[in-house]
Amino acid sequence: MRVVALLPAATEIVAALGAADRLVGVTHECDHPRDAVLGRARVTRPSVPSHLDGATPAEIDAAVRERSATGAPLFALDEAAIAALDPDVLLTQGLCDVCAVWEGDVRALAERLGARRGAAPRVATLGGTTLDGVLDDVAALAAELGLEAAGAALVERARARVRAVHETLKAARAPRPRVAVVEWTSPVFLAGHWGPDLVRRAGGVDVLGTVGAHSTTVELAALAAADPEVVLIAPCGYDLAHAEAEARARLADPAWGWLAGRAVWALDANAFLSRPGPRLVDGVEVLAALLHPALFGAPAADAAVRVSAASP
Repeated sequence: MRVVALLPAATEIVAALGAADRLVGVTHECDHPRDAVLGRARVTRPSVPSHLDGATPAEIDAAVRERSATGAPLFALDEAAIAALDPDVLLTQGLCDVCAVWEGDVRALAERLGARRGAAPRVATLGGTTLDGVLDDVAALAAELGLEAAGAALVERARARVRAVHETLKAARAPRPRVAVVEWTSPVFLAGHWGPDLVRRAGGVDVLGTVGAHSTTVELAALAAADPEVVLIAPCGYDLAHAEAEARARLADPAWGWLAGRAVWALDANAFLSRPGPRLVDGVEVLAALLHPALFGAPAADAAVRVSAASP
């Protein structure tokens, strides 16, 4: 079976199922696991600037809004390259028009490929908006690939790890700090979908986020008024180094002066928050360590960095 993964989470799921050898094409953003993406054809490219190009969050947001207003896609598919790969399955998502290729474009591509070769590749879509929904997607994708047993085992391991965090918190009767997860800083977006779910499962209370709901913009004053004890700066698509740089820039910005005296952390969003795949369970564990270090130990230095002197 020949698989083209059109979002990084799908690549990570396929690899976690032990089927990386089936991947023939991946996106320009796919970077984990490294041995699963090395040498694979890259079949997408961005149509807007990135923080990797030096663009600021405000500049990226403006470019996204400009293209969205005209109906222009934010990512381009290399149709010729995908056709040459002769895929049996295309993996896509129906969650966010900003974070990955549009599902509608993928389905249209499948139809065109089918018209050329007589049979269209199957399209499998990830759409989970909570941690449970993401794990259901893992099981469904495993079934699509004929790997039901591997999928069931992967999901059960994930659920066992989340239960272990819950049982530790329950046994300790741990207090739940008030948390804000900032997934974009200009304008301010707070994490939605599974983000508040991860906070809850890690032993915190998301002050403004709603489990399963879309990410939303908020006025900075409203975020300050919500009075979070812990603020996580985890811009969507950023690794830890770039998240830390953005967090330190916010701390130096007078408009964000209300952060003084709070625990402010930078988080590797790519690894632990942005992508709806198996590493969201790692995200629960990282957040639990960040919020409750006495119970779980400090988070790994390559997962999260505290950028303020306050402690949760």
